[in-house]
Amino acid sequence: MHVVRLSLTDYRNYARAELELGPGTTVLVGRNGQGKTNLVESIGYLATLASHRVSSDQALVRAGADAAIVRALLAHAERELLVELQLNRTGANRAQLNRSPVKTRELPRYAHSVLFAPEDLAIVRGEPSVRRRLLDELLVQRTPRLAGVMSDYERVLRQRNTLLKSARARGLAAEKLTTLDIWDERLVQLGAEIIDQRVALVAELAGPLALAYASIVDADHAPTLRPLLSIDGADPEAEPGAEASEATSAGDEDGSPGPGTTTTAARFAEALRVLRPKELERGVTLAGPHRDDVLLMLNGLPAKGYASHGESWSFALSLRLASAELLRRDSATGDPVLVLDDVFAELDRARRERLAAAIGDYEQVLVTAAVLEDVPEQLVARVIRIEAGRVLDEGDGDA
Repeated sequence: MHVVRLSLTDYRNYARAELELGPGTTVLVGRNGQGKTNLVESIGYLATLASHRVSSDQALVRAGADAAIVRALLAHAERELLVELQLNRTGANRAQLNRSPVKTRELPRYAHSVLFAPEDLAIVRGEPSVRRRLLDELLVQRTPRLAGVMSDYERVLRQRNTLLKSARARGLAAEKLTTLDIWDERLVQLGAEIIDQRVALVAELAGPLALAYASIVDADHAPTLRPLLSIDGADPEAEPGAEASEATSAGDEDGSPGPGTTTTAARFAEALRVLRPKELERGVTLAGPHRDDVLLMLNGLPAKGYASHGESWSFALSLRLASAELLRRDSATGDPVLVLDDVFAELDRARRERLAAAIGDYEQVLVTAAVLEDVPEQLVARVIRIEAGRVLDEGDGDA
């Protein structure tokens, strides 16, 4: 798959923008703050229904406008699809496929993209939420219906937390809060599917991760990843350092079943039963996919806290490459669009060259850079300059 044409209206700093693209590598060059990242961010949004820089869609709508529009003409082998997304400042977003309305969450079925960015260092060094997001965005691209499951889970979680806070304020005992059982059942049903999907994805990423890391670093540092599940006792959100230890099963402390002894749904339900008194004390749900993490290891040690800056960067890039490999392997649409947003400036020359070699055979690669010299020569095929929200072809404007 590749993007043939990208059109933006009232998106970020663009009143209007038209960008003609094609297979191969395109480098977007311009000083910081000119709008390079805004262009590639819009492509990433179509694929993941999220921005890699902000959590709210409001920031994507140009100041003074009511809505932003992203249009992308996508080439799928011999077929072309027009994907359109309207991001509304108020109200629900809207989407179209070939001018016919579709649900917004259907867009990742047609637009596949993997984006590398400086923010990716947080995959290794940041909070558990960053690693959860990495998995969930990949899951949605591979199985778009999971966007609905995740949205429903978040809705039930909010309602359950509201009930817990209300019960805490009223001083209700756990045994008197029978209405919580209804929310528990729905939370377990949705959450167990998310947990199982994430665990399976972590296992699938293992092989591609090791190969990608070796291709970037040219060394075997034994990169591995393992899920840490709150329903089995791990609580990285509440206990600093928990992500560096083995997940303690709920059965070890509270008598509930440990991992592998029963279904995910049964373990989740039992964890909620055991934790209910604590949840009433704190007014928050203490187990579920919203509190899980993934333990990243290098040379038998947690990457977070032990890996060097270069090793952390290599791990993060390798996870993105592994994600792209899974999409390439399983998708009927072919390669995802690879986006490297100001990544090469963060890498030494050797890693730049190895990364360029690793991505060289993807159908479409989009690179942003403040300085063209940062980009390996083999990736400099077509150059487009970006200046103050304007798209300039190579050679336009000042030299």
